[in-house]
This record gives sequence, structure tokens and C-alpha cells, in this order.
Amino acid sequence: MRNITRFFWFCSGAHIETLKKYPIEHNKYVGIGATIFFTALFASLSGGYAMYFVFSGSAFAVGFAILFGIIWGLAIFNMDRYIVSSINKRGTTNQQILQASPRILLAIMIGLVISRPLELKIFDKEIRAKLRTSYLHGQKSKIDTLQLAYNQKYAQELGKNSDLKHERDSLTKDINRSRVQLNQEVFGSKSDQTSGIVGYGTYAKQKQGVLEEKQARLKVVQDALDKQDAFLNQRKDLDGLNNVVLFSDKQLDSLANIAGFADRNWALGQLAFRPDGTRDLDTYLAESFIGYLFILFECLPVFVKLMSPKGSYDEAMARIEDADVHFAERDKEHEISVTDQNFDHRLKTDIAKRKQIITDQSAFDLERHRYD
Repeated sequence: MRNITRFFWFCSGAHIETLKKYPIEHNKYVGIGATIFFTALFASLSGGYAMYFVFSGSAFAVGFAILFGIIWGLAIFNMDRYIVSSINKRGTTNQQILQASPRILLAIMIGLVISRPLELKIFDKEIRAKLRTSYLHGQKSKIDTLQLAYNQKYAQELGKNSDLKHERDSLTKDINRSRVQLNQEVFGSKSDQTSGIVGYGTYAKQKQGVLEEKQARLKVVQDALDKQDAFLNQRKDLDGLNNVVLFSDKQLDSLANIAGFADRNWALGQLAFRPDGTRDLDTYLAESFIGYLFILFECLPVFVKLMSPKGSYDEAMARIEDADVHFAERDKEHEISVTDQNFDHRLKTDIAKRKQIITDQSAFDLERHRYD
């Protein structure tokens, strides 16, 4: 239990040797340290989950996710620890709020960053369904675009093909009608189109000739239509239209499984909207509350430090800080004094040396003069 307490004190950024002297402050800094630790833990899970989708499909995806999660969690831990430990209680409330405002903004940004990957995990099923729908619509749109380009490119050939099909259908109906009339003529059925004479006579032969002409024309039209269809199918293969088909359920599931972070993040944003474009308030509030929860959780150590009254530990740290500042100033004066005295000593030594040199030179010159 003692080791856990010391660990949370370390997480809070407190000076442990000073904090030991004030038991009334122990629980407060244990709470602050625990909040910072669990925030970093959630950040580690969030970052690792996000990185897993970045490298999804790779054999090293899990390893990269664990490595990045640890690094990201340590970075958030260090940042939170600095944010809380850098807030002092020496100033007024407004001064403390002003001092903490950039740190609160940073905490909000951190909360937003670590909450998004966890939201992706929470709404995983809904995201998969949205991705399936999106991929299916995208494939339909692709097919429609290719079909439109194909129709525009081969409009003349398609028009000719349509005319041939229309003529073929018309000839087929006429041939069927002519066969009925021929049978009626042969069997002597009286109508507006038949003579009513039984047997294969003149009228029957005429109708037989007309039928054969129509059948010959139908064969010509069908051959031309077959050639035209073969040409258009070849064009479809070259343009890739025949190779594009709608995704099956298995393919859609596979695509949703390997979807990257960007696609999943987009799908999460689309969950707050209905197919008609109106906002789905329930889903929007659910997503927002999760984000707000992590933002509040990230800002909580800063708020606790701001709301807590100035305690004995803060007073002790203020005195230690003043003492350190005073020591630094006195140490500066000491260094300046030592430097000045060293400089003065060097100056006196140099002056004495130069005087001695001048004296010796003068004595030497005088002796030489006397000799001369």
C-alpha cells in the first residue's frame, strides 16, 4: 500500500520528501496522481487501438499497436504530470485560472484525441454497418459512372443496336401472325385475311412466299444484331464494365474488417445523421457525452488543483522555492565576488610584474651607460 501511495505521489508531480511531512495532504495528491495515471492508461489503450487500424492486415499490427500505445500513454502521462505540477497556489484565484488556461485548453485537446479511438471501438457494430452501406453505394455509383460513360461513347452503336432489336421483335410478331394466317388458309378458315378455300392453293402459296421473305429478313437482322452485340460486349470488356459487379455480403464484411482509421472515423461521424440527412439526436448525444466524459476526465487533475485550497504542502513548497531563489541570488553574488577578487589579484600581479620589468630594464640601461 505504501508503494502504491508513493507511486501516485510520483504521478502527481509532487515533491515526495516534502509531502511526507504533511499527512493531511497525502490523500489529495494520491487522488490527483491516480487521475493522471488512469488518464494515461486510457490514452495508451486509445492510441494503441488507433494504430492497430493504421497497420490493419499487417503481421506486425499488434506489435506496432502495443509499442505506439505505450509511447503515447507515456507522452500523455508526462504532459499531464507537468500540467498539474506547474500550477502553484501563490497567486490569487484569477491569476491561477489565467496561469492554468493554456493548460486547460491543452487538456481539452488531449481529451478529444484520446476519446476518438475509444468511440470507434464502442460503436464498432454500427460503424461496420455504415461502412457496408457506404461501400455498396460506392460500387453502385462506380458502375453507374462506367455505364454512363459507355453509353455516351458508343451512343451511335447502341442506337443502331436498339433499332435492330426493334426490327427483330417486329419481324418475329409478323412471322407468327403470317404462320397463323397460312394455317388458316390451308385449312380453309374464312377470315378477312383468308379465302376460306381448303388446300394449298394460290393464296396459300402467296402467304408462304411472304412468310419466307420475312424469315429471310429476320435471319439477316439477327446476324447483324449478333455481330453488333459481340462488338458491344468486346467494348464493355475493354472499358472494364463487365468486370465490375456489386459486392457480395462476404466481400462487404471483408472490406469492413480491413477498413482503415480514416474510413472508420468518417463512418462514426455519419452515424449522427439519418439517411435523409437529418440529425439523429440520440446517436449524436451518445457520441458527444463520451467525448465530454474524456475531456472532463483529462481536465479533472487541473480542476482539482485549482479548486483545492492552499495547504501546508503548498506553503512548504513556496518557502523552498523562495529559499532556492535566495540561494541562487547569493550564489550569484558569491561567484561575482570571487570573480572580482580574482580579477583584482591578477591585475595587481600583472602591475607588479611590469614594474619589476621596467625597473630591471632601467638598471640595465644605467649600468651600460656607465660602462660606455
